[in-house]
Amino acid sequence: MTRQQIKERAKAQLGFKIFGNNWLFAVLALLLISVATGVVSAVTFGIAAIVIIGPIQYAMSFLFLKQARDGQQMDMKDLLSGFTSDFSGNFLLGLLQAIFIWLWSLLFVIPGIVKSYAYSMSFFLKVDHPEYDWKTCLDESRKMMNGHKMDLFIQDLSFIGWMIVGSLCFGVGTLWVSAYMQAARAQFYENLKNAPAIG
Repeated sequence: MTRQQIKERAKAQLGFKIFGNNWLFAVLALLLISVATGVVSAVTFGIAAIVIIGPIQYAMSFLFLKQARDGQQMDMKDLLSGFTSDFSGNFLLGLLQAIFIWLWSLLFVIPGIVKSYAYSMSFFLKVDHPEYDWKTCLDESRKMMNGHKMDLFIQDLSFIGWMIVGSLCFGVGTLWVSAYMQAARAQFYENLKNAPAIG
């Protein structure tokens, strides 16, 4: 699919209407995730955030991937999926992914960005393959994104206009844009997983 087709599917996944149930529930999910992460970080001086970042990323991937496939509004109970489904595996995946991206960033900013895109499909893969350990998720994401990192980067850049408009509403509008971006990433994964590997 083209980038425009992926974004159209993302909008369809969210029900097209920014104040419709699907889009609003996606915004609510992102808001709850953001608030919970912020509160935990503030209370524990960032220590507990290291523990929950992986499960939170898993939950977000689970929510948007499930919605991409069934087209239904999100079930807020799934926000806990990262804690109830292989918590230790999700924790390690989030931790090691962050460490590797940070280490590559020490070389220069660009290698860190490249690695962040190389590993961008790891939690979607974890959702589809609960049996994968952290290393397998990262390795498979890297293979999947071989030759496609720039595609996703350009897709993300295409939301800049939306982000600028969203920021004009005291920043609140960016939540709607973030939901759109996450839905587009889920659709990107759905499109990519059936594509032949490159290299």
